[in-house]
Parts: sequence; C-alpha cells; structure tokens
Amino acid sequence: MSQLQPQTQLHQTAEEPLLNIQQMQLWLDKAVAWGQADSPDTQRDTCLHLSRLRDFLQQLLTQINNMSSTTETMKRLPFLGQFLGRLCWNPCVTADATSRRLLFQCLWGLYSERPGNAVERKANQWIRKVFCQLATEDDDAAAQAVTKHMGIQPEEYQLRVLRKKVAMLQENIGKSCSSLGNMNLRCSCDCILATSQACVPLVTCPEAAPLISALLQQQVTCVRAQLSEDFLDALSSAYSSKCLSLDEQAVVSLWYHNLSSLEDAVLRLLEGVHTSTGSTPQKLQQQVAQSLLPKACAQHCSIFMVVNDIFRSIIKQAEGSEPVKCLIQSFTSCFLKELTLQQHQRSVSVKAWFPQSPQSLLVPLLTLPSEMPQEAWRRHLDWLSSSLQRLTEEEEKGDGESSSSASSEGHHKVFEAWFLLVQSAHWVQVALQLLVTPGPEDSGPLLWVLTFYYHPTNRGHNRALQLVHAKEAWEHLHSLFSVLARPLPVDRLQSLVTLVSPQPQQLSPPTLLILNLLVNFAVFSQQSLSGSTEILQAVVHRSGLVDEAACLLSSLELKLNGGSCSSSDANRVHLRIKAFQNTLTHMHAA
Repeated sequence: MSQLQPQTQLHQTAEEPLLNIQQMQLWLDKAVAWGQADSPDTQRDTCLHLSRLRDFLQQLLTQINNMSSTTETMKRLPFLGQFLGRLCWNPCVTADATSRRLLFQCLWGLYSERPGNAVERKANQWIRKVFCQLATEDDDAAAQAVTKHMGIQPEEYQLRVLRKKVAMLQENIGKSCSSLGNMNLRCSCDCILATSQACVPLVTCPEAAPLISALLQQQVTCVRAQLSEDFLDALSSAYSSKCLSLDEQAVVSLWYHNLSSLEDAVLRLLEGVHTSTGSTPQKLQQQVAQSLLPKACAQHCSIFMVVNDIFRSIIKQAEGSEPVKCLIQSFTSCFLKELTLQQHQRSVSVKAWFPQSPQSLLVPLLTLPSEMPQEAWRRHLDWLSSSLQRLTEEEEKGDGESSSSASSEGHHKVFEAWFLLVQSAHWVQVALQLLVTPGPEDSGPLLWVLTFYYHPTNRGHNRALQLVHAKEAWEHLHSLFSVLARPLPVDRLQSLVTLVSPQPQQLSPPTLLILNLLVNFAVFSQQSLSGSTEILQAVVHRSGLVDEAACLLSSLELKLNGGSCSSSDANRVHLRIKAFQNTLTHMHAA
C-alpha cells in the first residue's frame, strides 16, 4: 500500500492519542485488501509489509494497555475489532512469531475480566469466538480452553495455527504447469514463488521443515517456477548459523539454488586446511568425506563447476600449498566415487564435468591405477609424460610469438593440464613408486611428470634446471639405497642433504619433490628397514624436514589404503611406513 509509511511513535498526551483513527483506517484498508492471503500477489505483499505491521501492532498494544477499559479503547479506535479479526484470518501474519505474539496480546488486552457493559460483553464473546475458530474447527475440547481464563495454552494455539499455515502452503507446491490437464489454462507456477516468499518468516520453525524441503526439491517445470531470493537468503543465513536443520537432500538442493550458500560450504572446507591444528591427510580426507559436497557435485554438474572453479582459483594463488593439493585430491577421489554410483542410475559422460580440462588427458588421468594391469603402468605414464611435454612446448612456442592471445591460450592449457594432474595425483604416486625400482627403461619421463607436478610454470625457464636437480637427487638416492654395507657413503648423503634442504622461510618445489622421492625410496626399496631408517633419519634431521616427511608418509599410507596404487608386498610396505612414522615421532619429541 503506497500510502503506508513507516510509523513514527508519538508521545501520548491527554489531547493526542498514541494512534489515531486515520492510521487505523490505513492499515484496515490494507488488511481488507489482503483478505486471507490466498493469492500469490497478496501473500507477497503481506510479507513485504510484515515488518511495518509489527511496528504498528506494537504501538497498538501500547495504546490498548494504556486505556482504562475496553470501552474506552473501542471509542478511540472504532475499527480495532474489524482490523484484528481480519489479521487473525491471515496465515501470513499468524505464521510470523512476532506478529502472532503481538496480535494475541492485543486480543488479550481487549478481553474484560469483569465486563461492565454490553460493549465489553460483546467484545468478550467475539474474542472467544475468534480464538475458538482459529484454534480448532473440529476439537470441542480445545475450543473449551481457548482463553486464559479457561486454561488455554497460547503456545498450543500458536502451534495449531502454524501447522495450518504450513499445510495450506504445502498444498500450493504441487500446483505447477506440468500438473494442469488443459494447457490453455493459465500457468500456476507463480504460486511457487509466492509460497517461498510467504515461507521466509518460517525458516527457523521445525514445523516448517517438510515445507522447506518440498520447496527446495520442487522440480522446475518452467521459468516462472522460481524460488524467492529472500527465501533462499534466509535459508542460507539460518543454515550457516546452525539455526536450521535440513536433511541431506534439502541441503544439496539449497546449494543448487543458492550460490552464496554453496560458496560458504566450500570456503568452510578450505578453512579447515588452515585452521586445523596438526592437520594430516587423514584428517583432511575425513573432513571431505563428512561433507555433502562430493555427493552434491555428483548429482548436479553445475554445483561441481562452481566448486571446481573455487579450487582452481585457490590453487592459482598458492600453487605450492601441499595441504590445498591434498584437499583437492581427497575431494576429487570422493567425488569420482559418488559419480560412479550416480552413473549406475543415469548415463552422463565424465567429460561434462570437466569441460576445461584437455580432453585427450581426461580419461587417462582419471583412470585409477587399480583399473589396469600393473605391467601397463609404465607405458601409461610414458604416454602421459609425452602428452604433457607437448602441451608445455606449445606454451613456450606461444610465449615466443607476438600474439598475446596465443600465449594466453597456451598458459591456460598448461594450467588446466596441471590442475587435472593435481586432482589425479594417484599417477604421481605411481611414478614415485616406479622410480624406486627402475627397470631398463629411461627414468626421464617419470622424473618429468614429477617435476611438472611440483613446478608447473616455467618462470625464468627453470623447468630444465628443476629436472636436472630431480635427476641428480634420484641418482643419489638410487646409489644410497643400493648400498648394503656400512658405513653409508658420506659424500652421497651430504649431497642429498644439500639438495633437499629448503631455502630460508620457504619450502621450494625441488625440496618437496626430492623429499617425496626419499620417502618412497625408504618405503618401497629392498634396502633393510634399519638401513632405510638410517638414511631417512639422517637426511630429514640435517635438513630440518621432520614434519614434512611425516606428512608425506601419512599421505602415502592414505593412498595405499585407498587403493590408488597397489604393491605386490603391501603388508611389508605398511609395516615399514609404521616404523618410519614411529621414528619421526621420536625425532620430533626429541
């Protein structure tokens, strides 16, 4: 109603009442126009004016309480009864807790304990009738106890009204254009928007949970069957502040409909990487597994696109962050498992979820090592290495051209290839494992994959230099872990310590690469446990990388448990991992 402006509270004087007849007439006209709020337009308009209506009801209650009697109140505000009566039949008003409380208090204030005239007796009779009819239409026992003088419980009455409101709104949800028998009839999908708008005050009411869930999971049959943004924002706010409990599927639907709630969920998952004290790969995987995000992504490609874009943005800002990489790897693993379950029900190509990834690399990288014979791993990694090298060569060629668009496209392709490799780090682990026991094949392709994983950009043309460092470290490790006699070669050991030692205040990619090689040599080589422990202990102690080595051992254990890579002597490998973890724990304590 355009003429309704926010009310200004007036100080009551003998000459000037707190409210006047004109104000009451304006709101009465509005209540008449609303009726019982049984159309989308009236429901929407009622909700829009609800805040100002509450202010007016508060002023009205003050006015009633300041009057000496019901007779005086009705004389000052002759339209009061009609106004309150109409609001009592408006479910959008009675469903709002604050409005309902103020409305009830106004009615209680008008009830006369000792009616002194016909006006007050008639008012009491009318108030009883209103309460009785609203509380129940069928239960005579409840109707007998409507007023406080007859032992009424206001909470019970309010709950009945709320349930009626929810039931009425829920009836509207099934009314969509797909349910109309005659296509010439007017589309009724507007009721979805209006119902969701009318549900805004109810989002924290447990009784409204089925209605909210039904709204969120309502299939969209046309563009007009949209949910109110106010409703979605209210749900998102209530859910994030833990004032709202939703079942799993309703949460997934909320993320599907509301971008901000989805972004909040992803950011909370990412915050766990930085805020969790003593965060380990196992803890990160547990956080991911407990999250509904992988399941939601498998159900809705659009949700996965948003989540993947956030991960893409975060890892661009911190490409060397191992915890972020670990989180992305755990997430992708959980997502692919959920996607496999979903694809049993519907056939959707995995390419639909990864449109930006190099399509020639997509399936080869997402394929798990356990899904192919172990003897095929080396050939598979050689092919992946050559394919990735071709992409980087195209990038460098683009850098040399004058066209900035060619260079930008090259960088984009290389980044997407690297991002996919991070997501599919099971092949990085296989490369590490194969480098421990090399056959007659050249180790160059495997080392190149590792170097690319840890050093994707070619800033300052350093990729070749990083590869040289990786090969030198691999040769030192291969030599050290081949020695069966004691003492260990001091020169080789010191050279390895020099290579792996980090720069001040920074873990460089070569450091992480070489440390990972060291951990895998210790775990998978045929060197004795005591000999491997001596080498590992000496290098991590002198380089000060005890915690980092422990994290890599935990990550390796997790990958082996998850079946991302397999070992012919799995029991021996797990025993060695436990032994090394105990050693590093004692070193840390010392």
